[in-house]
Amino acid sequence: MSGSYLNLAPEVLEKRASALRELLKDCTVCPRLCRVDRTAGEKGFCRTLDKPFLSSWGPHFGEERPISGRRGSGTIFFANCNLCCIYCQNWSISRMAEGTPISTERLADIMLELQASGCHNINLVSPSHQVPMFVDALLAALKKGLRVPIVYNTGGYDMVETLKLLDGVVHIYMPDFKYWDPEAAGKLSGAADYPQRARAALKEMHRQAGDLVIEDGVARKGLLVRHLVLPGGLSGSTDIMRFIAAEISKETYVNIMDQYYPCYKAWSYPPLDRRISPAEYEEAVNAALRAGIKRVDGVTV
Repeated sequence: MSGSYLNLAPEVLEKRASALRELLKDCTVCPRLCRVDRTAGEKGFCRTLDKPFLSSWGPHFGEERPISGRRGSGTIFFANCNLCCIYCQNWSISRMAEGTPISTERLADIMLELQASGCHNINLVSPSHQVPMFVDALLAALKKGLRVPIVYNTGGYDMVETLKLLDGVVHIYMPDFKYWDPEAAGKLSGAADYPQRARAALKEMHRQAGDLVIEDGVARKGLLVRHLVLPGGLSGSTDIMRFIAAEISKETYVNIMDQYYPCYKAWSYPPLDRRISPAEYEEAVNAALRAGIKRVDGVTV
């Protein structure tokens, strides 16, 4: 398949990669704005330097059906994170630095191996703090024949300025929208500015990629928004769905997720010490439908 990054002139992609590398020297890659020099061994909030830092990779069949398709999504799990969610279900990767630093050349080869295995796409999980390393690797992979779409699978805490450097590079944006309330975002993920950052990021992602386009059951380009329902209404589902419908698009493909369970530090923060009820999940789905959202994963509208 012809990918959008294939339509970028080589010099344009090189310029984008160079601009992203410069961000690492006084780091403003993500909204943490740590302003450390990651190229000189300094670590900020994400505790990651200037080399790709990966946890694992391989074909993944547990994503949304349009992402996994029939042959799987070529998933690359980046280690560490720019959020600190107290209920993180991948806390050993995000908080305990369970991963290995590798070269950009090796990351490029991993992408090519996933493509060769038949995966529909390259799925970058938690890439927000490692965007410069990914784009460097993409440059190398392109020269060796990478062709499949890129999925940017993010927690939603992204800088618009960084996303603009990915315009024409990423095919499918797959952000979380975790919270509407700044107080909840600050308490649960250490990022009180998360709601405003996520709103701005989703608008930019949709500007670039548009609504999700699915061909032969597989996503080709566009925006897919994930929303994990938290106990006690902590995720602000109703307001988030209203925002998506009014300011993004009623054609936005939304996955309202019911798989929350207490882990990491959640046991100490009621009501996060319990799973959500069927009524709480149903209310979140109904909020999307009331807002006029027409594409809810697993729901016939």
